[in-house]
Order: sequence, then C-alpha cells, then structure tokens
Amino acid sequence: MRLPACGLYRTSVSIGSIPPERLVFFHNHGNPGPGVYLPESWSQNRAVFSERGVTLDDETLAATLEPLLDEGLYVVEETFTCCDERCVTYEKDQLVQLGYDQKAQPILFRPTWTRRGLSIPEIGQPTELGRLDGLRAVFVDEAEDDADPELLH
Repeated sequence: MRLPACGLYRTSVSIGSIPPERLVFFHNHGNPGPGVYLPESWSQNRAVFSERGVTLDDETLAATLEPLLDEGLYVVEETFTCCDERCVTYEKDQLVQLGYDQKAQPILFRPTWTRRGLSIPEIGQPTELGRLDGLRAVFVDEAEDDADPELLH
C-alpha cells in the first residue's frame, strides 16, 4: 500500500486511542512504523506535536486520513467569508496565518502592521474547512537557531 505524504491530517475514524475529527501529524517512515501524532501544545499559532504517536497497525487506516493545508502564512487569492453567517470577510491579497485547533478546525489569524513590525494575534477566527480554496501559501524562511529540534521534519 502506498502511504500518504508526511504532514497535517484530520482523522475521520478512530486510530488506536485517537478519536475521529482530530488534528494529527502523519509520519510515514517512523520507527517502528508509520504513525499519527497528536498536538500537545501550540506556539505562535502552530501545533507542537507529541514525540509519542500511535503506530498504524493496519496501514489501510492511512487512507482514512483527510489531508489539511499546512499551517503558515497565506495570501487570499479570492475574497471569501469565514462561514455562511459572513462574520469575517477575507479580502483579495490579504495576508493571513492558517492554524488549527485540536479538532482540526481551521483558524485564520489576521496580521497587522504596528510600530514594532508585523504582529500576528493569538486569537483568530474559526473558519469552515471548505472555504480555504482561495489561499496561496507564502514561502517564509525558518530560522535555524529557532528551529525546534523535536520537529518530525
């Protein structure tokens, strides 16, 4: 069986002790085998995943994982709203940070310019998963000295 790429996923069924509808990091070449890892905390609106995961005893479970966009900065390519109630509108060319809660619910954070530079808030707007199609990822260098040695990749 061909395994999906390493990355963020939402569980659609229980995998071991992990219930459906949970944010997980899937690692397809772990030791002793492929597995999923739950977030244990958040830093800068990004999930920090546990070093201990649940090994997939049945690799067909990997096919039940629903892929998610990577956490990070995005540009809005097409104006959209967070939900049917239109609580928040995201305008074309707006910069946003995408994060998730523990249930894999997308959260968009709207950076603002301040006298000290770009500021990203700690509180964002929950957004329906199906509304993220108009986002384009922005490449941002990651500082090596700030890199977390415990990251899976």
